[in-house]
Amino acid sequence: MEIKFTRYERARIIGARALQIAMGAPVLIDTDKKEPIDIALMELEKGVIPITVKRTVLEKQKSA
Repeated sequence: MEIKFTRYERARIIGARALQIAMGAPVLIDTDKKEPIDIALMELEKGVIPITVKRTVLEKQKSA
C-alpha cells in the first residue's frame, strides 16, 4: 500500500531531509545531483526516506 502525503507533509519531509543532507547525513540513493533539495525529492519519490507521518483522526461532533 502506497502512502499518500498531503502537499504540506511532502514539503515538511523534503525540507527536513534536505536539511539533514546539508548537515552531512549520508545520501540514500546514487545520484549526480548536488543540491540537497533535489536529492531529498528524489529520495522521497523512490521511497527510501525512513520517516513516518503520524496523523490524528478527529471524531465527528455528535449533535444533541
